[in-house]
Amino acid sequence: MIESLLLNLGSRDVLSAEEESHLRAIIVKDRYFAAGEDLVSEGSRPGYSTLLLDGFAARYKVMADGSRQITALHVAGDFVDLHAFPIKKMDHGIVAMSSCHVAFADHADLKAITEGMPHLTRLFWLDTLVDGAIHREWIVAMGRRSKRAHIAHLVCELFVRLQVVKRTRGASFQFPLTQIEMADVLGVSVVHLNKTLQALRREGVFTWENRTITIVVDWERLQEIAEFDPGYLSISREPR
Repeated sequence: MIESLLLNLGSRDVLSAEEESHLRAIIVKDRYFAAGEDLVSEGSRPGYSTLLLDGFAARYKVMADGSRQITALHVAGDFVDLHAFPIKKMDHGIVAMSSCHVAFADHADLKAITEGMPHLTRLFWLDTLVDGAIHREWIVAMGRRSKRAHIAHLVCELFVRLQVVKRTRGASFQFPLTQIEMADVLGVSVVHLNKTLQALRREGVFTWENRTITIVVDWERLQEIAEFDPGYLSISREPR
């Protein structure tokens, strides 16, 4: 059930047979969520952390006027709230952007890992550090990149992350968000988003049709538009 997590962790270091067996033993409870349901609610104090096995989810904050800002997208293999273990109270919500299959790791079991399995603890720590690195890239994109480059950067990032967990098909991947939801990711109006997407379509760099994104020119060209360097994702297998 947790193959996507093993692929994610295994892209950064080698998991021992004992570590893999232990994760399979403690992550056994699962549940399905429909699109639009909260996986974790703002203000809650969960006694577990949620692992996304399949689907798309998003971290978000709602403003006083009802507008929403999406602050992160999560894909299969991501612990969407690993930080809830030490933080305790959630200061944001996490919503299913598609139908989602999730599993749960009790915080008592995570605490036991930190006390007895230092290597696995470091890999989970790295997981939260990569979340922070992604947040920094999103802040840079929001504040300094053109919307054209911002969208291209997001496509590059998702393609690389989904490749790791074997959720791409050739140069394509499923992307279930609507344009309204994509506007919440980018912090722009739907009208502005639509104009930027039309410009990118004219350039022929990628298509977004039937909830599928396909990169239709060479990967290097898309990276050039986005100024994308995947180093912040720390996808290199080395001792941690």
